[in-house]
Amino acid sequence: MDLAFIPSPSRGQIDLGPIPLRGYALCIILGVVLAIWLGERRWVARGGRAGTVGDIAVWMVPFGLVGGRIYHVITTPGPYFGDGGDPMQAFAVWKGGLGIWGAIALGAVGAWIGCRRRGIPLPALADALAPGIVLAQAVGRWGNWFNQELYGRETDVPWAVKIDGDHNVIDPGQAGTFHPTFLYESLWCIGVAALVIWADRRFKLGHGRAFALYVAGYTVGRFWIEYMRVDDAEHVLGMRLNNWTAILVFVGAIAYIWISARTHPGREEPATLQGHYREPDDADEPYDADEADEEVADAEVADTKEADAKDADTKVAEDAKATREPEDAESATDPVDADTDSDAVVAADAAPDVVRAADEPDADADADAERTPSAARKPADKG
Repeated sequence: MDLAFIPSPSRGQIDLGPIPLRGYALCIILGVVLAIWLGERRWVARGGRAGTVGDIAVWMVPFGLVGGRIYHVITTPGPYFGDGGDPMQAFAVWKGGLGIWGAIALGAVGAWIGCRRRGIPLPALADALAPGIVLAQAVGRWGNWFNQELYGRETDVPWAVKIDGDHNVIDPGQAGTFHPTFLYESLWCIGVAALVIWADRRFKLGHGRAFALYVAGYTVGRFWIEYMRVDDAEHVLGMRLNNWTAILVFVGAIAYIWISARTHPGREEPATLQGHYREPDDADEPYDADEADEEVADAEVADTKEADAKDADTKVAEDAKATREPEDAESATDPVDADTDSDAVVAADAAPDVVRAADEPDADADADAERTPSAARKPADKG
Protein backbone atom coordinates (compact mmCIF):
# COMPACT_ATOMS: atom_id res chain seq x y z
CA MET A 1 0.00 0.00 0.00
CA ASP A 2 1.34 3.38 -0.98
CA LEU A 3 1.64 5.61 2.06
CA ALA A 4 2.63 8.75 0.16
CA PHE A 5 2.64 9.91 -3.44
CA ILE A 6 2.07 12.98 -5.58
CA PRO A 7 -1.55 13.00 -6.76
CA SER A 8 -2.30 13.88 -10.35
CA PRO A 9 -5.03 16.39 -11.18
CA SER A 10 -8.38 14.82 -11.93
CA ARG A 11 -8.59 16.88 -15.12
CA GLY A 12 -6.02 18.71 -17.17
CA GLN A 13 -8.18 21.77 -17.72
CA ILE A 14 -8.75 24.90 -15.68
CA ASP A 15 -11.99 26.84 -16.21
CA LEU A 16 -11.59 30.62 -16.06
CA GLY A 17 -15.30 31.40 -16.06
CA PRO A 18 -16.57 30.58 -19.57
CA ILE A 19 -13.00 30.25 -20.89
CA PRO A 20 -11.38 26.80 -20.63
CA LEU A 21 -7.60 26.82 -20.17
CA ARG A 22 -5.64 23.62 -20.35
CA GLY A 23 -2.98 23.20 -17.70
CA TYR A 24 -0.36 22.29 -20.30
CA ALA A 25 -0.92 25.55 -22.20
CA LEU A 26 -0.88 27.53 -18.97
CA CYS A 27 2.53 26.13 -18.03
CA ILE A 28 3.91 26.97 -21.49
CA ILE A 29 2.59 30.54 -21.29
CA LEU A 30 4.00 31.09 -17.79
CA GLY A 31 7.35 29.71 -18.92
CA VAL A 32 7.50 32.06 -21.92
CA VAL A 33 6.65 35.08 -19.75
CA LEU A 34 9.36 34.13 -17.26
CA ALA A 35 11.96 33.67 -19.99
CA ILE A 36 11.19 37.06 -21.57
CA TRP A 37 11.20 38.85 -18.20
CA LEU A 38 14.54 37.43 -17.06
CA GLY A 39 16.07 37.71 -20.52
CA GLU A 40 15.11 41.39 -20.71
CA ARG A 41 16.73 42.14 -17.35
CA ARG A 42 19.94 40.36 -18.32
CA TRP A 43 20.02 41.99 -21.76
CA VAL A 44 19.74 45.52 -20.35
CA ALA A 45 22.38 44.71 -17.73
CA ARG A 46 24.77 43.71 -20.54
CA GLY A 47 24.24 47.05 -22.28
CA GLY A 48 21.35 46.33 -24.66
CA ARG A 49 18.26 48.42 -25.29
CA ALA A 50 15.14 47.86 -23.19
CA GLY A 51 12.32 46.17 -25.11
CA THR A 52 14.61 44.28 -27.48
CA VAL A 53 13.91 40.83 -26.02
CA GLY A 54 10.15 41.34 -26.21
CA ASP A 55 10.42 42.42 -29.86
CA ILE A 56 12.52 39.41 -30.82
CA ALA A 57 10.23 37.07 -28.86
CA VAL A 58 7.52 37.88 -31.41
CA TRP A 59 9.64 35.90 -33.89
CA MET A 60 11.25 33.42 -31.55
CA VAL A 61 8.23 32.02 -29.67
CA PRO A 62 6.06 31.06 -32.69
CA PHE A 63 9.05 29.49 -34.44
CA GLY A 64 9.91 27.59 -31.27
CA LEU A 65 6.38 26.20 -30.83
CA VAL A 66 6.25 25.05 -34.44
CA GLY A 67 9.72 23.52 -34.23
CA GLY A 68 8.92 21.71 -30.98
CA ARG A 69 5.76 20.22 -32.45
CA ILE A 70 7.46 19.14 -35.67
CA TYR A 71 10.22 17.38 -33.76
CA HIS A 72 7.71 15.57 -31.55
CA VAL A 73 5.60 14.38 -34.47
CA ILE A 74 8.64 13.21 -36.47
CA THR A 75 10.19 11.31 -33.55
CA THR A 76 6.87 9.91 -32.31
CA PRO A 77 4.86 9.23 -35.47
CA GLY A 78 2.78 6.33 -34.16
CA PRO A 79 -0.17 8.27 -32.63
CA TYR A 80 -0.49 10.33 -35.80
CA PHE A 81 0.49 8.19 -38.77
CA GLY A 82 0.62 4.66 -37.34
CA ASP A 83 -2.14 2.04 -37.17
CA GLY A 84 -5.26 3.72 -35.84
CA GLY A 85 -3.49 7.09 -35.71
CA ASP A 86 -5.14 10.40 -36.49
CA PRO A 87 -3.00 12.78 -38.61
CA MET A 88 -5.14 15.75 -37.58
CA GLN A 89 -4.03 15.27 -34.00
CA ALA A 90 -0.59 16.45 -35.06
CA PHE A 91 -1.99 19.97 -34.81
CA ALA A 92 -3.43 19.50 -31.30
CA VAL A 93 -0.55 21.20 -29.50
CA TRP A 94 -2.69 21.86 -26.42
CA LYS A 95 -2.79 18.12 -25.70
CA GLY A 96 0.97 18.02 -25.17
CA GLY A 97 3.92 16.98 -27.23
CA LEU A 98 6.66 19.59 -27.76
CA GLY A 99 10.20 18.40 -28.37
CA ILE A 100 12.69 20.75 -26.75
CA TRP A 101 15.30 19.99 -29.40
CA GLY A 102 13.05 21.20 -32.21
CA ALA A 103 11.84 24.15 -30.15
CA ILE A 104 15.40 25.39 -29.55
CA ALA A 105 16.51 24.77 -33.14
CA LEU A 106 13.64 26.52 -34.91
CA GLY A 107 13.31 29.10 -32.14
CA ALA A 108 16.93 30.03 -32.87
CA VAL A 109 15.94 30.68 -36.48
CA GLY A 110 13.23 33.08 -35.33
CA ALA A 111 15.69 34.76 -32.95
CA TRP A 112 18.19 35.14 -35.80
CA ILE A 113 15.58 36.89 -37.94
CA GLY A 114 14.72 39.24 -35.08
CA CYS A 115 18.40 39.96 -34.38
CA ARG A 116 19.05 40.76 -38.04
CA ARG A 117 16.17 43.21 -38.05
CA ARG A 118 17.47 44.87 -34.89
CA GLY A 119 21.15 44.74 -35.81
CA ILE A 120 22.34 42.90 -32.71
CA PRO A 121 24.55 39.79 -32.38
CA LEU A 122 22.62 36.56 -31.90
CA PRO A 123 25.22 34.91 -29.58
CA ALA A 124 24.99 37.81 -27.12
CA LEU A 125 21.21 37.60 -27.05
CA ALA A 126 21.40 33.82 -26.55
CA ASP A 127 23.65 34.35 -23.53
CA ALA A 128 21.12 36.74 -22.01
CA LEU A 129 18.23 34.36 -22.65
CA ALA A 130 19.88 31.11 -21.53
CA PRO A 131 18.86 31.05 -17.83
CA GLY A 132 15.33 32.22 -18.68
CA ILE A 133 14.91 29.50 -21.31
CA VAL A 134 15.91 26.70 -18.98
CA LEU A 135 13.64 28.09 -16.25
CA ALA A 136 10.82 28.17 -18.80
CA GLN A 137 11.49 24.46 -19.35
CA ALA A 138 11.29 23.90 -15.60
CA VAL A 139 7.83 25.49 -15.53
CA GLY A 140 6.67 23.89 -18.77
CA ARG A 141 7.44 20.37 -17.52
CA TRP A 142 4.58 20.67 -15.05
CA GLY A 143 2.29 20.58 -18.06
CA ASN A 144 3.16 16.86 -18.26
CA TRP A 145 1.79 16.50 -14.73
CA PHE A 146 -1.51 18.04 -15.80
CA ASN A 147 -1.68 15.62 -18.75
CA GLN A 148 -0.42 12.59 -16.74
CA GLU A 149 2.25 11.85 -19.33
CA LEU A 150 6.00 11.29 -19.74
CA TYR A 151 6.51 9.58 -16.39
CA GLY A 152 9.10 6.97 -15.46
CA ARG A 153 9.11 3.41 -14.30
CA GLU A 154 6.83 2.11 -11.56
CA THR A 155 7.97 2.86 -8.03
CA ASP A 156 6.67 3.21 -4.49
CA VAL A 157 8.98 6.01 -3.33
CA PRO A 158 7.21 8.73 -1.30
CA TRP A 159 7.56 11.25 -4.13
CA ALA A 160 6.08 8.94 -6.77
CA VAL A 161 3.30 10.37 -8.93
CA LYS A 162 -0.03 8.59 -9.12
CA ILE A 163 -1.35 7.93 -12.63
CA ASP A 164 -4.95 6.84 -13.18
CA GLY A 165 -5.95 3.86 -15.32
CA ASP A 166 -6.85 5.95 -18.37
CA HIS A 167 -3.27 7.24 -18.64
CA ASN A 168 -1.37 4.15 -17.54
CA VAL A 169 0.70 2.94 -20.51
CA ILE A 170 2.17 -0.02 -18.57
CA ASP A 171 -1.05 -1.56 -17.28
CA PRO A 172 -3.99 0.21 -18.95
CA GLY A 173 -7.06 0.48 -16.77
CA GLN A 174 -5.13 0.20 -13.54
CA ALA A 175 -3.93 3.13 -11.44
CA GLY A 176 -0.31 3.06 -10.36
CA THR A 177 2.56 5.13 -9.01
CA PHE A 178 5.57 6.02 -11.15
CA HIS A 179 8.76 8.06 -11.08
CA PRO A 180 7.79 11.71 -11.66
CA THR A 181 10.32 12.42 -14.40
CA PHE A 182 8.65 15.77 -15.02
CA LEU A 183 9.63 16.74 -11.45
CA TYR A 184 13.18 15.45 -11.89
CA GLU A 185 13.67 17.43 -15.05
CA SER A 186 12.09 20.55 -13.55
CA LEU A 187 14.49 20.47 -10.60
CA TRP A 188 17.44 19.76 -12.89
CA CYS A 189 16.55 22.77 -15.06
CA ILE A 190 16.48 25.04 -12.01
CA GLY A 191 19.96 23.81 -11.10
CA VAL A 192 21.23 24.46 -14.65
CA ALA A 193 19.82 28.00 -14.54
CA ALA A 194 21.67 28.66 -11.28
CA LEU A 195 24.87 27.23 -12.79
CA VAL A 196 24.67 29.46 -15.87
CA ILE A 197 23.98 32.62 -13.83
CA TRP A 198 26.89 31.88 -11.49
CA ALA A 199 29.34 31.01 -14.28
CA ASP A 200 28.30 34.06 -16.31
CA ARG A 201 29.02 36.38 -13.37
CA ARG A 202 32.22 34.60 -12.40
CA PHE A 203 33.82 34.21 -15.83
CA LYS A 204 32.05 36.95 -17.84
CA LEU A 205 30.88 34.51 -20.49
CA GLY A 206 30.22 36.00 -23.89
CA HIS A 207 29.80 35.23 -27.59
CA GLY A 208 27.28 32.44 -26.92
CA ARG A 209 29.24 30.52 -24.29
CA ALA A 210 26.61 31.00 -21.56
CA PHE A 211 24.01 29.54 -23.90
CA ALA A 212 26.32 26.64 -24.77
CA LEU A 213 26.83 25.96 -21.05
CA TYR A 214 23.07 25.77 -20.60
CA VAL A 215 22.79 23.32 -23.50
CA ALA A 216 25.59 21.12 -22.17
CA GLY A 217 24.21 21.12 -18.64
CA TYR A 218 20.67 20.35 -19.75
CA THR A 219 21.67 17.44 -22.01
CA VAL A 220 23.50 15.71 -19.14
CA GLY A 221 20.33 15.64 -17.05
CA ARG A 222 18.09 14.83 -19.99
CA PHE A 223 20.22 11.77 -20.82
CA TRP A 224 19.60 9.97 -17.52
CA ILE A 225 16.00 11.17 -17.19
CA GLU A 226 15.26 9.85 -20.68
CA TYR A 227 16.40 6.39 -19.57
CA MET A 228 13.71 6.35 -16.87
CA ARG A 229 10.76 7.18 -19.14
CA VAL A 230 8.38 4.46 -20.28
CA ASP A 231 6.44 6.34 -22.99
CA ASP A 232 6.64 5.21 -26.61
CA ALA A 233 9.68 6.52 -28.48
CA GLU A 234 11.82 5.68 -31.48
CA HIS A 235 14.93 3.60 -30.72
CA VAL A 236 18.25 3.59 -32.58
CA LEU A 237 20.82 0.87 -31.81
CA GLY A 238 18.89 -0.09 -28.71
CA MET A 239 18.78 3.42 -27.27
CA ARG A 240 16.04 6.03 -27.36
CA LEU A 241 16.44 8.63 -30.10
CA ASN A 242 16.43 11.47 -27.58
CA ASN A 243 19.45 9.90 -25.85
CA TRP A 244 21.42 10.00 -29.08
CA THR A 245 20.30 13.58 -29.62
CA ALA A 246 21.46 14.52 -26.12
CA ILE A 247 24.89 13.01 -26.76
CA LEU A 248 25.40 14.82 -30.07
CA VAL A 249 24.16 18.15 -28.73
CA PHE A 250 26.37 17.85 -25.63
CA VAL A 251 29.49 17.25 -27.74
CA GLY A 252 28.60 20.19 -29.99
CA ALA A 253 28.08 22.52 -27.00
CA ILE A 254 31.41 21.61 -25.38
CA ALA A 255 33.23 22.05 -28.70
CA TYR A 256 31.63 25.47 -29.16
CA ILE A 257 32.69 26.63 -25.69
CA TRP A 258 36.29 25.57 -26.33
CA ILE A 259 36.54 27.12 -29.80
CA SER A 260 34.73 30.32 -28.85
CA ALA A 261 36.94 30.88 -25.80
CA ARG A 262 40.04 30.70 -28.03
CA THR A 263 38.74 32.79 -30.92
CA HIS A 264 36.57 35.34 -29.06
CA PRO A 265 37.77 35.67 -25.46
CA GLY A 266 35.91 37.96 -23.12
CA ARG A 267 32.48 39.45 -23.57
CA GLU A 268 30.99 41.71 -26.22
CA GLU A 269 31.35 45.46 -25.82
CA PRO A 270 28.07 47.03 -24.60
CA ALA A 271 28.08 49.44 -27.56
CA THR A 272 27.72 46.51 -29.97
CA LEU A 273 24.45 45.48 -28.30
CA GLN A 274 22.58 48.73 -28.98
CA GLY A 275 21.56 47.71 -32.49
CA HIS A 276 19.87 49.78 -35.16
CA TYR A 277 16.16 50.59 -35.31
CA ARG A 278 14.74 51.19 -38.78
CA GLU A 279 11.97 53.61 -39.65
CA PRO A 280 8.36 52.26 -39.62
CA ASP A 281 8.22 52.39 -43.44
CA ASP A 282 11.18 50.01 -43.59
CA ALA A 283 9.93 47.65 -40.87
CA ASP A 284 8.96 45.00 -43.39
CA GLU A 285 12.45 44.91 -44.92
CA PRO A 286 15.09 42.56 -43.50
CA TYR A 287 17.86 44.32 -41.65
CA ASP A 288 21.14 44.57 -43.56
CA ALA A 289 24.08 45.54 -41.35
CA ASP A 290 26.28 46.58 -44.30
CA GLU A 291 23.51 48.73 -45.74
CA ALA A 292 22.95 50.37 -42.36
CA ASP A 293 26.65 51.19 -42.06
CA GLU A 294 26.59 52.74 -45.53
CA GLU A 295 23.56 54.83 -44.61
CA VAL A 296 25.33 56.09 -41.48
CA ALA A 297 28.44 56.93 -43.51
CA ASP A 298 26.36 58.78 -46.14
CA ALA A 299 24.61 60.75 -43.41
CA GLU A 300 27.95 61.74 -41.90
CA VAL A 301 29.27 62.88 -45.31
CA ALA A 302 26.09 64.91 -45.90
CA ASP A 303 26.42 66.57 -42.51
CA THR A 304 30.06 67.41 -43.24
CA LYS A 305 29.19 68.97 -46.61
CA GLU A 306 26.39 71.00 -45.06
CA ALA A 307 28.72 72.29 -42.35
CA ASP A 308 31.36 73.23 -44.98
CA ALA A 309 28.75 75.11 -47.01
CA LYS A 310 27.66 77.06 -43.95
CA ASP A 311 31.27 77.93 -43.17
CA ALA A 312 31.80 79.12 -46.77
CA ASP A 313 28.70 81.33 -46.64
CA THR A 314 29.85 82.80 -43.34
CA LYS A 315 33.30 83.58 -44.77
CA VAL A 316 31.82 85.29 -47.86
CA ALA A 317 29.58 87.42 -45.63
CA GLU A 318 32.52 88.41 -43.44
CA ASP A 319 34.63 89.37 -46.49
CA ALA A 320 31.81 91.52 -47.90
CA LYS A 321 31.38 93.24 -44.57
CA ALA A 322 35.10 93.87 -44.33
CA THR A 323 35.07 95.44 -47.85
CA ARG A 324 32.16 97.78 -47.01
CA GLU A 325 33.61 99.10 -43.77
CA PRO A 326 36.47 101.21 -45.36
CA GLU A 327 34.03 102.81 -47.82
CA ASP A 328 31.63 103.77 -45.02
CA ALA A 329 34.50 105.17 -42.97
CA GLU A 330 35.74 107.27 -45.94
CA SER A 331 32.27 108.70 -46.53
CA ALA A 332 31.98 109.61 -42.88
CA THR A 333 35.24 111.69 -43.01
CA ASP A 334 34.29 113.97 -46.05
CA PRO A 335 33.98 117.77 -45.11
CA VAL A 336 30.41 119.00 -45.12
CA ASP A 337 29.18 122.67 -44.85
CA ALA A 338 26.47 122.32 -42.25
CA ASP A 339 25.01 125.81 -42.88
CA THR A 340 24.81 125.34 -46.64
CA ASP A 341 23.17 122.02 -46.21
CA SER A 342 20.67 123.42 -43.73
CA ASP A 343 19.71 126.35 -46.04
CA ALA A 344 19.33 124.00 -48.94
CA VAL A 345 17.10 121.76 -46.95
CA VAL A 346 14.93 124.68 -45.78
CA ALA A 347 14.68 126.06 -49.33
CA ALA A 348 13.76 122.68 -50.66
CA ASP A 349 11.07 122.30 -48.03
CA ALA A 350 9.70 125.81 -48.70
CA ALA A 351 9.64 125.58 -52.49
CA PRO A 352 6.32 123.78 -52.72
CA ASP A 353 4.67 126.37 -50.48
CA VAL A 354 5.89 129.24 -52.69
CA VAL A 355 4.56 127.62 -55.80
CA ARG A 356 1.29 126.90 -54.11
CA ALA A 357 0.95 130.55 -52.93
CA ALA A 358 1.57 131.89 -56.43
CA ASP A 359 -1.17 129.80 -57.87
CA GLU A 360 -3.83 130.68 -55.25
CA PRO A 361 -5.77 134.05 -55.37
CA ASP A 362 -4.99 136.77 -52.75
CA ALA A 363 -7.76 136.29 -50.25
CA ASP A 364 -6.83 139.43 -48.22
CA ALA A 365 -7.04 141.71 -51.27
CA ASP A 366 -10.49 140.45 -52.12
CA ALA A 367 -11.62 141.04 -48.57
CA ASP A 368 -10.40 144.70 -48.59
CA ALA A 369 -12.19 145.32 -51.84
CA GLU A 370 -15.42 144.09 -50.39
CA ARG A 371 -15.11 146.43 -47.32
CA THR A 372 -14.53 149.67 -49.43
CA PRO A 373 -17.75 151.85 -49.70
CA SER A 374 -19.32 151.96 -53.09
CA ALA A 375 -19.14 155.82 -53.21
CA ALA A 376 -15.46 155.75 -52.95
CA ARG A 377 -15.38 153.66 -56.04
CA LYS A 378 -17.51 156.15 -58.12
CA PRO A 379 -15.70 158.80 -60.28
CA ALA A 380 -15.59 162.44 -58.97
CA ASP A 381 -18.43 164.78 -60.05
CA LYS A 382 -17.04 167.50 -62.43
CA GLY A 383 -19.93 170.09 -62.28
